[in-house]
Amino acid sequence: MQITRTMEMISTARIQQALRAAEEAEPYKAAITEMLANVAAASSTSSYPLLQTHLREQSVLYILIASDRGLAGGFNIMPQREVERDMRGLQAEGKQVTLITCGRKPTEYFMYRNITPAMSFTGISATPNMDEAERVASFVMDGYVAEKFDRVVLKYWHAKNRMEQVQVTEQLLPVSRESLMMPNKPRDPEALSEVGMHYDPEFRFEPSADKVLGYLLPAYIRTVIFHALLDSAAAEHGARRRAMQSATDNAKEVLETLGRTYNRVRQGSITTELNEIIGGASALEESE
Repeated sequence: MQITRTMEMISTARIQQALRAAEEAEPYKAAITEMLANVAAASSTSSYPLLQTHLREQSVLYILIASDRGLAGGFNIMPQREVERDMRGLQAEGKQVTLITCGRKPTEYFMYRNITPAMSFTGISATPNMDEAERVASFVMDGYVAEKFDRVVLKYWHAKNRMEQVQVTEQLLPVSRESLMMPNKPRDPEALSEVGMHYDPEFRFEPSADKVLGYLLPAYIRTVIFHALLDSAAAEHGARRRAMQSATDNAKEVLETLGRTYNRVRQGSITTELNEIIGGASALEESE
C-alpha cells in the first residue's frame, strides 16, 4: 500500500505538467491544420501523393503509442489487444500489416508474439521529443509515397482531463479533406456530428498553393504525431494515478479485513485462555 500510494502521489504531481504540455501544443496543431485546409482548398490536391487515396488497399501501417512502464490499469493491454485483433483481421483478408510501437510495453508485447515492429521507441514515453516524431513521420511519409503503405492508422490514448482518458484511432494517411476542415475535431464519436467544417478559400499564395502545400503537409504529419505522443504521456500519468489509487483503496480494505480477522482470532485465544484459567481454578477449589 505504501508503494502504490507513493506511485499515486508521483503521478498526481506529474500529470498536471504533462497535461499542460499537451494543451500548449494543441493551438499549434489546430492552427497548422486550419492553414493546411485553406491551402488544400486553393490547390490542386490531386497532384500531391500524401492526399491521394491508393486504388487498392494492400498494406496498412499501425502506429501504436503506449508506455514504457506498467501498473497503469488497461492503458497498455487494451490498445495492444485491439491492434493485434485488427492486424490479424487484415492479414486474414490477405493484406500486409506493418507496425510501429512507441513504448517498451507494446514492443515487448508484440515481440513475444513473434511480431517484429518496423520501428520501436523505448525509454521516452513519459517525456516524448520531436526527434521521435520526426523519425516516425519520415518513415511514414516515405513509405506512403513509395506505396509501401496504402493506409496509416494512429492509435493512442487522449487525456480529456486528470481523471478521464479516451482511446483514439485516427487515420493519419491519406490525409482526408474532412480532417483538414475540422482543426478542433473532438475525439468523442458522439460529439463529432456537432462540429462543422471550416475553411477560408480567400487566400492568395506565393509562389503557389501547391508549393506551400508541399511544405505544410510534412509539418502537419510531424505535428499530429508529436501531439499524440504528448497526449499519450498525459493520459499515461492519469491512468496510472487512477490505477494506483484503486490499488491503494484495495490494500486498505485488505488491511481492514485482516485487522478484523486478527482481532477475532486474538479475542478467541484470550477467551480460551480465560476459560482454561477459570477451569483450573475451579478444579483446585473442588480438590480442596
